[in-house]
Amino acid sequence: MTSSGGETVSGESRRLSLDDDVSVSGRAVVTSEAGWGPSMMAERGLLVLFGSQTGTAQDTAERVGREAQRRHLRCRVEALDSCDLANLIREPLVVFVCATTGQGDPPDNMKMFWRFLFRKSLPASSLCQLDYAVLGLGDSSYPKFNFIAKKLHKRLLQLGGNPLLPVALGDDQHELGPDAVVDPWLVALWDKILALYPLPPGLEIISPDVRLPPKYTLHYLPEDSPHPESDLLQPAAPRAAPCELHPFAARVVSNQRVTAQSHFQDVRLIEFDIAGSGITFSAGDVVMIQPQNCPEDVQQFCQLLRLEPHRRFVLEPTEPGTSLPPLLPQPCTIQYLVTHYLDISCVPRRSFFELLASFSTNELEREKLQEFSSAQGQEELYGYCNRPRRTTLEALWDFPHSTCAIPADYLLDLIPRIRPRAFSIASSLLAHPERMQILVAVVRYKTRLSKPRRGLCSTWLASLNPEQGDVRVPLWVKKGGMKFPADPATPVIMIGPGTGVAPFRAAIQERVALGLRGNCLFFGCRHQSKDFYCQTEWEELVTKGFLTLFTAFSRDQEEKVYVQHRIRENGKLVWELLNSENAHIYLAGNAKEMPAAVVEALQSVLQLEGGLSPLEAEEHLTALERSRRFQSETWS
Repeated sequence: MTSSGGETVSGESRRLSLDDDVSVSGRAVVTSEAGWGPSMMAERGLLVLFGSQTGTAQDTAERVGREAQRRHLRCRVEALDSCDLANLIREPLVVFVCATTGQGDPPDNMKMFWRFLFRKSLPASSLCQLDYAVLGLGDSSYPKFNFIAKKLHKRLLQLGGNPLLPVALGDDQHELGPDAVVDPWLVALWDKILALYPLPPGLEIISPDVRLPPKYTLHYLPEDSPHPESDLLQPAAPRAAPCELHPFAARVVSNQRVTAQSHFQDVRLIEFDIAGSGITFSAGDVVMIQPQNCPEDVQQFCQLLRLEPHRRFVLEPTEPGTSLPPLLPQPCTIQYLVTHYLDISCVPRRSFFELLASFSTNELEREKLQEFSSAQGQEELYGYCNRPRRTTLEALWDFPHSTCAIPADYLLDLIPRIRPRAFSIASSLLAHPERMQILVAVVRYKTRLSKPRRGLCSTWLASLNPEQGDVRVPLWVKKGGMKFPADPATPVIMIGPGTGVAPFRAAIQERVALGLRGNCLFFGCRHQSKDFYCQTEWEELVTKGFLTLFTAFSRDQEEKVYVQHRIRENGKLVWELLNSENAHIYLAGNAKEMPAAVVEALQSVLQLEGGLSPLEAEEHLTALERSRRFQSETWS
C-alpha cells in the first residue's frame, strides 16, 4: 500500500497500449479492425471484491466470478481487505459486493479498505481509469439499510470512478430475498461489460448446463503414507496475538446454566482460561469463537456421501495463483474437514442447488434442483429452505441420488466454511485475571420440520463439559463497537435486557474494580425466579453502593413490563444524569422491537423532564449518538 493515495504504483499498467490497433478514448474499445493479440486478452479481466459478515456477500461475489468465467473473463474474487489496495488505481474493471452490518458499519473483512478509501489525501482523479459497479446486500428492517454500498458508490464516484450501473440494493426483507434485485442487475451488468469487452472471436458464453471446474482438486494420500506428528484437532499456541488464522485453544473452566431448569430458555455462563494467550480486552470487546459440527452430523454426512472419515488428502488449486484455504491443515483428514470446516448445518443458498443439480443423475431430483436454482423458483426455494430453516445436511438427505454423486473435489465449492460467531465478553480482567466469561443463550426453536432447529455454536458450547477432561475452544478477541467513557467521573446508564446485559457486566466489573460509582443498569427478563442472570452479583453491588438497578420482569404480573417502562418511570433520574452529569447511555440486546421502544422512551423523558418538543427530543438524541454519548449494539 502506498503511504498516500496520490502516489503512483510501480509495475506495468494493465491498460492497452496504442500499438495494439485499438482506439483508446478514456477506456479501451475494440475497433472492427482490431486483432485479438495477447494484450487484448489480458485486458478482459475482472476483479470482484467483497465485504461480507455472514457469507451472503461472499456467496454473491463468487456467483459473479462464476458468471465471469462463463464469459471467458479472467476473474479474481477476493475479500476487500485481502486486496492490495494501492493497486486499485490500475484495475480497469471492478465489481464491489458489500453488506452493511450493525448500525451502518462495514463488515470486518473490509474495514482496512474503508479507512484507506476515505483518506482525505486521495486525489479526486485517483480512480479515473476504473469502471466499477456496486452491489449492496442489506435488510430494510434496519434504519441504515445498505448504508455501506450507498456510501461506497458515492466515494468511488468522488474519486473519478466511472459507474457502469446505478448501485443495486438487495434486501433480505423482500419475499424473494436479495436475488429479486441481484438477478436483473447482473443481466444489465453483463450487457455493459460485454459491450466494453466483447467475447473473443469464435468463443461463446459457456452454457449454464456446463459445469465449471472445481476451485481445488482433492488428492487422497495412500493409506500407508506416514502421519505427521502434530494433532490436527489441536490449534497451535499462537506466535502473536490470537486471530482468525491463529486462534487460541482456550480451556473451558466452567459451563453453568443460569436459568431455572423449568425455564424454556437455556442460558449459560461459560468461563475460559486464557492464561498464556497474550489476549487482553476491555468492556465492550467481543470474543470470536470457531464452532464445530456435532459428531452425529459428521457421521451422517460421511455416510451420505460415502466418504471415509479417516482418509487423508491434500488440496491443489485448479487455477495457478489461487491460495489454499488458510484454516485447513495440509495434509488433512475427511473427518477434520467435515467437523471443523464445512458448514453442513447452515441453510443452503441458491448456488448450492445449482451445483448439486449439475451432479445429479436422477431426472426427478435434477428437475427439482434446477427449479430451486432458477430465478422463477426462488419463492419455492424460500419455502423449502429459508422459512423452515432446513440445513444443508437435511437438503442432502432429500436428494440422495444426487448427493452420492458429488465428487469430493467439489466439496469446498458446494458447502461454505463454518464462520466464527461473535459473543460480547461478560467479564473484566480486573475482576477475573487470566479468565474470560461469556453469556450464551442456547438457540433452539421449532419450525414446521419435525426436528427442532438448533444454533450450531451455542449448542456445541452448551455440550462442553469441563468435568470430562481438557475441553478447549478456539477463540480470539476483536475490539467491540461500544466504548465506555475515558473520564472515570462520567456516569453510565446501561440498558441491557436478556443476554444484552453481557457487555454491561464487563463494564460494571471493570468500573467497580477501579472504585467507580455512577453505574445505572436497566435489566429486563421474563421472571425474577427463572432468568434473572447474575442476580446475587447485582444485589451485592447495590448494597455496597456501586450500582443503581432497575428491573423489569415482563411476565411476573398481568400487565407486561419492559425496560422502556422503567426508563419512563425513572425519567427524572435519567434526565438529571444526562443533563447535569454528562452521562453516557448504552443499549444492547435483541434488534427486533426493543431498540425502537427504548429510543421512544428516552425521547419521552427528554420531552417530559427536559421540556423539549418532540422534534428537539429527536434531534437531541441524534446529537448524543453523533458524539458517542448514546451507543447501541443490537443483534437479530
